[in-house]
Amino acid sequence: MTERERAHPWVVDPTTPSVARMYDYYLGGKDNFAADREAAEKIIKLVPNAREIARANRAFLRRSVRVMVESGIDQFLDIGTGLPTQENVHQVAQRVNPDARVAYVDNDPIVLAHARALLADNAGTVVVSADMRDPRGIVDHPEVRAHLDLDRPVGLLLLAILHFVVDDAESVQIVRTLRGAMAPGSTLAISHITPGDLSEEDIRRGRDVYTSTATGGIVPRTHARIRSYFEGFELLAPGVVPVEEWRPDPETVILPHRGGIGFMGAVGLLA
Repeated sequence: MTERERAHPWVVDPTTPSVARMYDYYLGGKDNFAADREAAEKIIKLVPNAREIARANRAFLRRSVRVMVESGIDQFLDIGTGLPTQENVHQVAQRVNPDARVAYVDNDPIVLAHARALLADNAGTVVVSADMRDPRGIVDHPEVRAHLDLDRPVGLLLLAILHFVVDDAESVQIVRTLRGAMAPGSTLAISHITPGDLSEEDIRRGRDVYTSTATGGIVPRTHARIRSYFEGFELLAPGVVPVEEWRPDPETVILPHRGGIGFMGAVGLLA
């Protein structure tokens, strides 16, 4: 958030790019401003298939949530939910189990406003204003505690969000803190950008674009680092793989290798 937004959390600064609104632009949405589109186009110049990568990540959300709910998970904590679009977590989960409950967590004022308006009539959902960098504040949040029973298994979603925590140690500690609040039988889904064969110079240019956003930075991480987030979890097959290769549906498009970054994803079970 900008300083103005911190002081007035429902004030939106259209001149500062938002990662949520940039992602909305990648997905073909309309909830974005000129500053968001300009920043996103800079990324697209570096990564020409950025839109396809974003759609592949969204499809991974659908498949991972479906696997979780079909395994018996009936409550979800989605941190860094982003702007509502088609096939949100509650829609996927409640299609299988109408009683499934979802707590959406974000700190972007537009995300919060849109999500609350969209979900006002859905008693199975709650939208919570909180920051991923304060994981204890999330799991102890009164609205989260009232909506979810953390003494029972929960599906935790950290999709396309940890790469905005640029400090490796902090990102690991966030996951560990959340894991400590989860009951055995819980599941964790993570997707994260990887550098692929993008040059160091292009990575720096991309990082500079995201440094100009309200979030303030981004860092691609290696397969090994992403795997390390699942400490204490048993990885479900096929492990940490490109998101489009994680249990693809027959209609899933496997992206051709075109260089540059991509998303890795995995789902783990807490024993």
